[in-house]
Amino acid sequence: MTIPISISEYLKKNAVAYTELTHALAFTAQEEAAAAHVRGRDWAKTVACFADGTPILAVLPAHYSVVEENLRKLAGVKELRLAREDEMAPLYPSCEKGAMPPFGPLFGQKVYVESALAADPEIVFHAGTHVDAIRMRYADFAALVRPIVGEFGKDPRVP
Repeated sequence: MTIPISISEYLKKNAVAYTELTHALAFTAQEEAAAAHVRGRDWAKTVACFADGTPILAVLPAHYSVVEENLRKLAGVKELRLAREDEMAPLYPSCEKGAMPPFGPLFGQKVYVESALAADPEIVFHAGTHVDAIRMRYADFAALVRPIVGEFGKDPRVP
């Protein structure tokens, strides 16, 4: 497959340097990291959520899970929930379900990044399909997306 045109044009328009990766078909963030030969902590999992009814993107390492209460506080909202699968297609029309990149501005959404991910020099994430990925410097990603960084993820290896 190839990266959807809307995503490649967004990166080109913003003059962001990146590398395209193609990997075996995979559906979970940890499977995709393994298929792309990327450490799970370097794979940026994008999770769609609704904050007071407005869609947002939460970005965290592949093996982390979202602690909804922490993200709710970080977002400064009353209600926060994970998006259902059936809600994703209209939000990310050029992407395969669950394969949206963390480019909130492209979709008119705020982006929240787990601080553990923000500490890495580069990140890898979905490029709109379950076989394509993008690798870029975290600093370039942050300049493009202007995420809100905070602690809202849970590393299952830490009690």
